[in-house]
Amino acid sequence: MGEDRTILHCDLNGFYASVEALSHPEIGDNPMAVAGDPKNRHGIILAKNESAKSYGVSTGEAIWQARRKCPKLIILPPSHGKYAEYSKKINALYARFTDKVEPFGIDESWLDVGGSRKLFGGGKQIADTLRALVKKEFSLTISVGVSYNKVFAKLASDYKKPDATTVFDRSSLDLIRSLPAKDLLFIGRSTSESLAKMGIKTIGELADSNQRTLELRFGKFGRTMREYARGEDNSPVSDYGAIEEAKSIGNSITFARDLLGEADIRAGFTKVAEKVSRRLNDAALKCSAMQVTIKGADFSYMTRQCRIDKASNSISTLVKYAMGLAERSWDMGSAVRMLGISGHCLSGEGAPVQCELFSDPETENSARREAAEHAFIEIKRKFGASSIEFGDVLDRDL
Repeated sequence: MGEDRTILHCDLNGFYASVEALSHPEIGDNPMAVAGDPKNRHGIILAKNESAKSYGVSTGEAIWQARRKCPKLIILPPSHGKYAEYSKKINALYARFTDKVEPFGIDESWLDVGGSRKLFGGGKQIADTLRALVKKEFSLTISVGVSYNKVFAKLASDYKKPDATTVFDRSSLDLIRSLPAKDLLFIGRSTSESLAKMGIKTIGELADSNQRTLELRFGKFGRTMREYARGEDNSPVSDYGAIEEAKSIGNSITFARDLLGEADIRAGFTKVAEKVSRRLNDAALKCSAMQVTIKGADFSYMTRQCRIDKASNSISTLVKYAMGLAERSWDMGSAVRMLGISGHCLSGEGAPVQCELFSDPETENSARREAAEHAFIEIKRKFGASSIEFGDVLDRDL
């Protein structure tokens, strides 16, 4: 076995709230959170400071739930441009130590510092140096995990917060195996609940589980989860500044009111598909698979995927397949709060397709429909979002 890699995972602590605290020094130690606009039904806590955390305020809960715990909670709107600027500058700081810096969202990054150890010391020393520099230059704190792969490095950075360095090397495997399976990368609440029903609650139990059984229940992700639990993640850290080719293009909308019934849901999917189609067209891409997300008014949640017969970026095609998934998997009489569509298995518009030997009226109709949709998108782009609308959407107050 060759020498282990030295991977860092750097996580900015309470990033949104910490940046806002710098802009609003008058808040001091008072409990504060950053949240979306409740008037647009985006009233969800995005970040909170340590004072709010001490009251039990948690990321992802509704504002009214947070205020029930902390009546004096100060709510600030997000400033995404400001966060992006800080993120860019902090990643540039990381790049002083290695050319392998891979952002994971706006507030997290992986670093491969294996080639930097002779210059800057071991993984823990580099982590502590970065923590000190981020605090000195930006008045922000980071938690850093150090390990031999990306998954365990992130697990380590999550283990102790805020402003901490945690090392998970091979001598830490007993501790890692004792941690909850839900702490692993990409294992969300729904997956962890499904694992628990199978008797799998810890990372060790997941590592020791039967791969075939996991694959039957979770598909390819079942194998991936088991590999993660066993420390078999060999994925590289990307070069600093590398732009990864898009693997999916999607969008979602939380509507101004609950959608009720098939016609409402179809209109909602049409609005979402319009945004996804425009993004696919702008990138000159088509998708041959898609995923649909539905969130109910009671915050129940569903995602489903399917293949598309012929790669497309058409609004009507996206709506057709989205409705098919919804009708097969969702109670169409239940109120809907949010809808999402994402296109997967992307290919360029010039990619070869199987042609029909004889003229196909459906293909001809599809070509005319796509041309009309292109014109629809261009009219909106030129004259504004309200300049033209689908009949299904008109007068529905979405």
